Amino acid sequence: MDPLTCVPLLREAHLALVAASGALFAVRGLGVLAGARWPLHRALRVGSVVIDTLLLTAGATLWGLLRLDPLRDHWLASKLVLLVLYIVLGSWALKRARTTSARALFFVAALALFATMASIGWTRHPLGLWRWF
Repeated sequence: MDPLTCVPLLREAHLALVAASGALFAVRGLGVLAGARWPLHRALRVGSVVIDTLLLTAGATLWGLLRLDPLRDHWLASKLVLLVLYIVLGSWALKRARTTSARALFFVAALALFATMASIGWTRHPLGLWRWF
């Protein structure tokens, strides 16, 4: 079987995992901002890691099958840089920031980066939807 026949299925899995990861982060972030303790429960943290690991695995597999190169495919380079920033901001939003207002700021910034990464993947342009502004 030709590995490229798996691309549509991997792409759908990647998109579903993007949605699951983003939704879980958003719900947990809102919970943290509301002062709840459940967003930091071990099961949710492990679930988040599992989803994100599967997401990265699907993305890396697509990267290999489609022979993408961040040095050539600048949209992919943008997504990878923003992914690192998103992880840092998300960490501050959920547990590292000391005040609720700081957590809210990091949360909104992380969500904005998440949306930007999604738009970059959709448009295959380094600026995503921002290119029209």
